[in-house]
Amino acid sequence: MGAIIEAIRDKLTAAFEPTRLEVEDDSARHHGHAGARPGGESHFNVTIESAAFQGTPRVARQRMVYRALAEELAGPVHALSVKALAPGEP
Repeated sequence: MGAIIEAIRDKLTAAFEPTRLEVEDDSARHHGHAGARPGGESHFNVTIESAAFQGTPRVARQRMVYRALAEELAGPVHALSVKALAPGEP
């Protein structure tokens, strides 16, 4: 596991205390596209479930995640797909 995926996991865990956290490096699917890095770790899919999202609209949840990962999004991460759920949501 690379340093960027570890940083994403650590920051999301600290910020949201998730009951579920899945971080997938999807960079291989984007090889040769804009923003793709030779070593990968540029495109990610995140699924996170946390009580912190309870009663919060979907777009606001995504913005919360983007704020927590602002440093990564300003640098090595080119694309981030976020599915943010409150406990019990499908």
